[in-house]
Amino acid sequence: MKHVARRTLAVVLVVVALLVVARLVLPYVVKDYLNRKMDRMGDYHGQVADVDIHLWRGAYSLGDLRIDKVDGKVPVPFFSAATTDIAVSWRALTHGTVRARVEFDHASLNFVDGGDKAPSQAGTGVDWRKQLEGLIPIRLDEVRIHDSQVTFHNFVSHPKVDMKMTDVEATVVNLSNADRSQGRRAADLDATAKVLGDAPLMAKANFDPLDERLLDFTLALRIRDIQLERLNDLARAYAKLDFAGGQGTFVMQLEAQGGQLNGYAKPLLHDVKVFSWKQDVEQEKENPLRVAWEAIASGITWLFKNHKEDQFATRVPISGRIDDKDIGTWRAVINVLHNAFVQAYTPKLEGLKPAPEKQD
Repeated sequence: MKHVARRTLAVVLVVVALLVVARLVLPYVVKDYLNRKMDRMGDYHGQVADVDIHLWRGAYSLGDLRIDKVDGKVPVPFFSAATTDIAVSWRALTHGTVRARVEFDHASLNFVDGGDKAPSQAGTGVDWRKQLEGLIPIRLDEVRIHDSQVTFHNFVSHPKVDMKMTDVEATVVNLSNADRSQGRRAADLDATAKVLGDAPLMAKANFDPLDERLLDFTLALRIRDIQLERLNDLARAYAKLDFAGGQGTFVMQLEAQGGQLNGYAKPLLHDVKVFSWKQDVEQEKENPLRVAWEAIASGITWLFKNHKEDQFATRVPISGRIDDKDIGTWRAVINVLHNAFVQAYTPKLEGLKPAPEKQD
């Protein structure tokens, strides 16, 4: 009996030792696997600095995940995250299925507009869904984003543009277990953030995660309490004017069905001051042509606003096809929105009507 007990103890010790060794080696194996998977993803390259395994809850964490554009010298990564936690969804397990939950903490997503002078960065050239499936071999159920930011850069414009969406909190649910009884699988996105410092943003979206081209979706977006002067870098770079004061609210609703995009955007601006003689002429000594343009823009705004409420509002209709295979859905949506806003704000004085005065 003593001999059997010693052999059993020896076997147990060997098994424990092997498990300990496996536990120590596993993070390096997973890290090597992930880095090889992300080494070349179309136009982008990804890497992770550290991997930690949590066997007790069926999860692993990635430290300092980073994805950079391969071609072109873009000074910021496309995506980075201080911590990425990938875990088995216990909620899904209670329903008899095995699915994963992903949580990004302190993540950053950077879009870059280089125009014709420098490389741009918008995430095109990669099937990100397939890349995510390669990193997470089981079905994805939920994505959470905590304390993150989205940034739009233009490093070659004058002035340079650096617009941030901060304090991003977002949840995407029903990515793989939504009800298909109506012939459609719907995932839901809920997000909040702050724009231009402290303007609160709210967004809700509904889409089909099985639709690789994302041709069916709805989106509702609202930004309140925008301080227009904080838009000046963007306004100067793209519209050649700036704001001397004012606040605004921006609302947009979009719906795509079978690749046909429809919707509207509605900016509502209060106490708008586009042109300031003291600021633009006396202090900053701006180009006379630009001063003239700002004066005209200010005059048009004054003419067509509701003077008693001291507000200016317009409704921008949005429509177009987004099923262009050559440029992808994301770029097609951007093109439709760009064309809609350009057409809306192109001066057509013969078609404009002053806003009616509000009766007491």
